[in-house]
Amino acid sequence: MSQTASRSRVLPGFGLTLGVTLSYLSLVVLIPLSAVFFRSFSLSLDDFIRAVTAPRVLASYKLSFGMALLAAAINTFFGLLLAWTLVRYRFPGKKIVDALVDLPFALPTAVAGIALTALYAGNGWLGRYLEPLGIKVAFGPLGVLVALVFIGLPFVVRTVQPVLEDLEIELEEAATSLGAHRWQTFNHVIRPVLQPALMTGFALAFARAVGEYGSVIFIAGNIPMVSEITPLMIISKLEQFDYAGATAIASVMLVMSFLLLLAINLLQARQGRRNERRA
Repeated sequence: MSQTASRSRVLPGFGLTLGVTLSYLSLVVLIPLSAVFFRSFSLSLDDFIRAVTAPRVLASYKLSFGMALLAAAINTFFGLLLAWTLVRYRFPGKKIVDALVDLPFALPTAVAGIALTALYAGNGWLGRYLEPLGIKVAFGPLGVLVALVFIGLPFVVRTVQPVLEDLEIELEEAATSLGAHRWQTFNHVIRPVLQPALMTGFALAFARAVGEYGSVIFIAGNIPMVSEITPLMIISKLEQFDYAGATAIASVMLVMSFLLLLAINLLQARQGRRNERRA
């Protein structure tokens, strides 16, 4: 009893802790985001709808959110494979590969964009071989996807890797001894444990991709109705001193991102409850 009481006194009381937490959250997150909405209220309803439903803006929504979801899905699959390889196998250069995973974290986004453009441009190391085959990466939607995959991969790997390290191999051996083949072992033993981490990694990679700007603008080409991302549309509005229009687009982007992340978190919570019932 005394040990429990001493633990509860390590931090201040619940009221003070909650107050500090909410104040800090409001100062850092809620107040700046609220300013976006309040700024957009300077527009009339018709002007707001006109600003957020312009053809170029709608095309940018489709590109930004579509490519962000696709990049997050690709990173979830290959991030799991990479994390599995790093945890379960020993091979020469493993430490180097493990360190390279974090490179997109540390690399400035502009440097990443320039490097990818130099690699996939028509005269680049890979682009010179891909474009004759009809595969145009740089200065198109595919270039946006490549950039978003590059910057989002570490989020999945670093989310899944600790869970894999804590996963007991004895569970897989027990399933194998009971006659389960590899797919059954993965689907019924490994996947339920990894599912919450995979969904978290997916959500983080998606959130990072939706707001990415620096690396994308170099490789995308920024062609209207083709490869313009929504953050670029916001920057363009700001350069034209159309602050209300910029905040209107930003508010729509914010709401859409919040709803998608909320749906992912609800699915994650539902999967967690399923795992608890199975346990």
